[in-house]
Amino acid sequence: AEVLEPVAVSPADAAAAQRFRLDSSQSKFIARAQRGGLLWFKGHDHLVAAREFGGEAQLNADSLAASSLQLTVMTASMTETSDAFTEQQKQIINGELRDIVLEPAKYPEIVFKSRSVTGKAAGANQYDLKITGDLTLHGVTRPIVIPAKVSLTGNDLRAVGEFSIDRSDFKVKATSAFHGMVRVRNKVKFTFDIVGHRV
Repeated sequence: AEVLEPVAVSPADAAAAQRFRLDSSQSKFIARAQRGGLLWFKGHDHLVAAREFGGEAQLNADSLAASSLQLTVMTASMTETSDAFTEQQKQIINGELRDIVLEPAKYPEIVFKSRSVTGKAAGANQYDLKITGDLTLHGVTRPIVIPAKVSLTGNDLRAVGEFSIDRSDFKVKATSAFHGMVRVRNKVKFTFDIVGHRV
């Protein structure tokens, strides 16, 4: 496989980066927790969407290593969206997400901050990037790598991709056996389709 090395960035290159403010109203950020549930949730994947998030992306087409991403998700905005569940079931799931799994009162934000970006052009105004950074979830910070396909159209940036984490790395519970409504496997996959507007 091709190794993509970061390159040295001059002040002139850094100044050329275009800044984009992320727009959650036009974006999707979903955690897919694969099935492993009990009672009526058995046999269905959880699709937990972030309704409120913000941040900023910087893209430097001439020096991709000068690019960056910062993303902040409001933990309380994470809600079950799968059509497999009734509204009553979603209320129960969301209650357990809030009270047992994500605990937004203690950990109000999920934060990703990039440390380095590598990649290559994949066509006109299109880029295949690997964004390395730190994810803080449930009070625990771990390094992760996020692959993303990024495209520019006018004043808008669009980033699409997916990545996985191990729930246990972030000390996230799958709820207690007593409740048992949100029972998920250890690996949780995040998919995103994020839009940003030039600032």
